[in-house]
Amino acid sequence: KKIKTVPEMISSANRIYSEFVQTEAPRQINIDCTTRENITKNISQPTLTSFDMAQKLVYSLMARDCYPRFLKSDIYQGLARKRDSR
Repeated sequence: KKIKTVPEMISSANRIYSEFVQTEAPRQINIDCTTRENITKNISQPTLTSFDMAQKLVYSLMARDCYPRFLKSDIYQGLARKRDSR
């Protein structure tokens, strides 16, 4: 979704922060404390790039850890075998 106004950007940034970034957030993402602290420090004046570093970290973690583990998981292996046997 494209943000069109500054108030809309501030509202969206605060929603993202409270849902995913702040400590003990309901759906807290796995990012390092330095990135979390930088976002926290700057959340009062968010920009279009406020969450870029967090996004890069999450993508990197998924590529290096979560996705490879998923590919090795029993559930994925079972689905892949079913697909291949068709």
